[in-house]
Amino acid sequence: MSWAHGTDLGVASSSDGGVPQAWPGHERHIRHYTSPDLVRWTFRSTLGLSSPYVIDACVAALPGGGHRLWYKDEGDGSHTWAADSADLHHWQVRGPAVTISAHEGPNVFTLGDRHWMIVDEWRGQRVLVSDDLDAWEPRDLILDRPGTRPDDDGFGHHADVVVTGEEEAVIFYFTHPGGGRRSSVQAARLRVRDGELTCDRDEPLTGPLLPVEGP
Repeated sequence: MSWAHGTDLGVASSSDGGVPQAWPGHERHIRHYTSPDLVRWTFRSTLGLSSPYVIDACVAALPGGGHRLWYKDEGDGSHTWAADSADLHHWQVRGPAVTISAHEGPNVFTLGDRHWMIVDEWRGQRVLVSDDLDAWEPRDLILDRPGTRPDDDGFGHHADVVVTGEEEAVIFYFTHPGGGRRSSVQAARLRVRDGELTCDRDEPLTGPLLPVEGP
């Protein structure tokens, strides 16, 4: 969802049909690229992680310095694993971070003085909370019940979060209207209330969802 960070959606096409039609038999890797302008990209490395079946990278700065990468390891039951780096080039695998269920799409953010993670359990987004980015306590699901807005039926899938205030954020997710292959991108407000992350997907959203000047 690059558009949520102020850039346009992109479309790529191939004349040789190089995109696999199914997951089995194909390795998945996380690769590192850098860019001065979000247009030109330079390949840096393929990360050596816990298996050759890793996707869904999420990176966040650590309070004491350095960064942590969370990702889905399909070689380990589709659990979330973590790796640390001091320079964003060399990564040390820490091990499993969330193993309560099979899931994908870990997304980590800080809101209301606590750290939150959402993961897609394919029946809504599981919320987890942490005080130290190490131990994660599971909470309830959000986006697990249909909304009432156009195309907002069914579960909310593979979400991304943009923090907009001390205790508010916007969650972007997609649905498959009517259970078909068509996808619809939706947005809803996240809030921290009484120490819990809440989401009312039917709440009307008005005005710019994100700061007009960008992040």
